[in-house]
Amino acid sequence: MAGLREIDEAAAFIRSRSALRPSLAVVLGSGLGAFVKSLEQATVVPYAAIPHFPVTTAVGHPGELALGLCQGVPLLVMAGRVHYYEGYSMAQVVFPIRVLGRLGVKALILTNAAGSVNTTYKPGELMVIEDHVNLMGTNPLIGPNEDELGPRFFDMTEPYDPSLREIAERACWKAGVTVRKGVYLAVSGPSYETPAEIRMARAVGADAVGMSTVPEVIAARHLNMRVLGLSCITNMAAGVLKKKLDHQEVLTMGERVKGALLEVLGQIVQEAAKQA
Repeated sequence: MAGLREIDEAAAFIRSRSALRPSLAVVLGSGLGAFVKSLEQATVVPYAAIPHFPVTTAVGHPGELALGLCQGVPLLVMAGRVHYYEGYSMAQVVFPIRVLGRLGVKALILTNAAGSVNTTYKPGELMVIEDHVNLMGTNPLIGPNEDELGPRFFDMTEPYDPSLREIAERACWKAGVTVRKGVYLAVSGPSYETPAEIRMARAVGADAVGMSTVPEVIAARHLNMRVLGLSCITNMAAGVLKKKLDHQEVLTMGERVKGALLEVLGQIVQEAAKQA
């Protein structure tokens, strides 16, 4: 398992590639990597070049880290993430988040593609995550605690920062994007859920379901980072409609809404930077 030495080596390598020291970072989910192209004066580093960094294998995740300016705001962007279902350990899944902490990131914006459990939501809408349910069957902090990163036990009453959520809602309204507020339920994947599992998710209060984000949120809160979670609703979950699920649908919808999402992210970054 990667420890502090590996985390520090990865952070030192990233520092050597750019003079920027952002306090704000964005992690982009499936099909949302286009945001990197909007950065000015960007330095782009493939994950494979960073010591100890896990490399993405999922379709729609480019696997690049970029440091640049978003309308003048220093920003670190991860285009793509690794998932538990790829065969990585949870420690590897959250390794990049711990590196961001070592780099001085204080606020983290996590985006993902999600299936809608809530029947009133529609593909193409954005959901500001208010809370989550972890049904992945594990936790990234199982094992010896690194006291230098954070305490053994810590509060998760507000995993998603209220003021950042308000900023995100305002940004969506300004961009004319339909915005929802809801609960994200995380499963391990990689198979999509069954209709019975989606009925269970609805019964426990979930509005959207996906296979990421929650481990990163837990690791970020362990580091005392402020967190914002945004789900792009790309499809209706199993059993909601009488049709089978297809990952290409997820990627296609991500492509369709990326323009609006880019505008929303840009506005969020401007406002969040004032608080980071």
